[in-house]
Amino acid sequence: MAETGPIELASPHPVVHESKHNGTVGDREMGTEYDIAKIERVYRKLDRRIIPAFWVLYFICSAIRSNVGLSQTMNEAQGHDLAQELHLSPKQISTGLALFYVCYVLFDLPSNLVMTRLSPHVWMSRIVIAVGIIGACMAAIKAAWSLYLTRLLLGIVIAGMWPGMAYYLTLFYPPSRTGKRIGFYFTAAQVSASVVGLVSAGFQGMDGLGGLVGFQWMFLLYGLVGILVGISLLWWLPDRPLVPGETRNRAGWRKWIPQSRPALEGEDAQIHYEDLTRVYRRHAWTLKDLWHVVIDWRVWPLMVMYFGVVGVGIGVQNYGTVIIQGINPNLSGVDLSLLFAPIWVMDLIAILLVTPISDRFHHHRALFFSIPVLLQIAGLLITTYAGSESNPWPRYGGLLIVGFGLGPTVPITMTWTNEIFQPRHGEVGVAAASALVSGLGNLGSILTTYALYTGWPADSVPGPAQYRKSNLVMVGILCLSILSAVLMTVLLRVVGNGSRAKQISSGSSTIDGEGIIVDGAARRDLQERGLGRLWLRR
Repeated sequence: MAETGPIELASPHPVVHESKHNGTVGDREMGTEYDIAKIERVYRKLDRRIIPAFWVLYFICSAIRSNVGLSQTMNEAQGHDLAQELHLSPKQISTGLALFYVCYVLFDLPSNLVMTRLSPHVWMSRIVIAVGIIGACMAAIKAAWSLYLTRLLLGIVIAGMWPGMAYYLTLFYPPSRTGKRIGFYFTAAQVSASVVGLVSAGFQGMDGLGGLVGFQWMFLLYGLVGILVGISLLWWLPDRPLVPGETRNRAGWRKWIPQSRPALEGEDAQIHYEDLTRVYRRHAWTLKDLWHVVIDWRVWPLMVMYFGVVGVGIGVQNYGTVIIQGINPNLSGVDLSLLFAPIWVMDLIAILLVTPISDRFHHHRALFFSIPVLLQIAGLLITTYAGSESNPWPRYGGLLIVGFGLGPTVPITMTWTNEIFQPRHGEVGVAAASALVSGLGNLGSILTTYALYTGWPADSVPGPAQYRKSNLVMVGILCLSILSAVLMTVLLRVVGNGSRAKQISSGSSTIDGEGIIVDGAARRDLQERGLGRLWLRR
């Protein structure tokens, strides 16, 4: 999508502008000014290399992470659903689901910090391979303890994947351009939820084949596919970009790792370097740098925003079929799987509609976050109070509205995190803040998977009021998310978001300690692009 405004032609040398305030050297504007069409071509080329790989890895990891939710209703009539096969109580299932998020919360930050030290594409490959191995092992669970163990291990190995993907994007794109990209690969979760729901009908037909029940076949095959996808990422994803002319260090352990093809070469690599100079000027972060990120107050409103929307999203993902079954107890396992899929189709549609526009008006992230959250609240209230015993289907319509509202909220929260913390703290700021927002925000997932729905016995009694209290708790945490978005907007206007200690936005030190490097992308980000040629060019 092309930028609006005048086209600037290339000059033979980098442009460096200095402004002086009170006798000190201010921000430094650096970088050759290239024709905007060439810049857009470079980012489209990066899209073709990175986004499909991210989409595939997120699809398979989402399927492995969430298919335990479907296993609760698969082959229920034959007595081969998860609870009956393993002799589990609803509380034990809720505990198993929640243990995943406990480890996710604890290990998100360490995993992301390791990723900044190592090769990012190698670390991402490690995550997916490990997820595939643990996912396949879930086919062997025989009792509550083995469910607990595999869910704990899955939470440990997958930790850092989601914030790591957001961090990885900032190595190749300006933060203001990451919302649409995060939205694009986030659709993999929605397609995964839909496809896994539909394909589970096929796995139910394999029930008893080879001595395995339907959900065991599902766990095994998805896990094997995950291992293959993880291995392919070693060649598929590019490593972090290098300054044109530099060669990558292949000493030590790196010589044993396949070398992926550079994301950009020739003139394209030079254009990217001039447009996003900040990511090439990096230094090894220290514990002091990390501490400054942790104590930055801007983390906490973002975390509360994420807490609400991800809690509701995971709640619907894990208990969607259970909620639908509460609407109509006579539905079969196949019926539930087929009705589960449209929720995520609505989610996908909203992502594709809203996230590109939010990038175009990136100074108004709170608005693009809050309106979909209001839709989620409306949908939950409809699911709770609409319909009647003779016609309960308006409640299902409420779930579809919830799905639509969920779509853009998570990508927008992660994008806003990138936009706020890269200028203030650089590379470690993005890595640590995205992990803190994602990790601590997933406390909402623990709440909705452990304490609500089947985990709340008094609220799961069949009848017109079944799951009413759980739905209203989710409405409450969504209200907190909106209040946090409003608070963040007000505080940013009052306090601002200036770079801490005049750092370069990539996390490197300033040139001779003087000023902030303002590259081509940073200059363009001062103005919003608007709707001009939105669907014609990226």
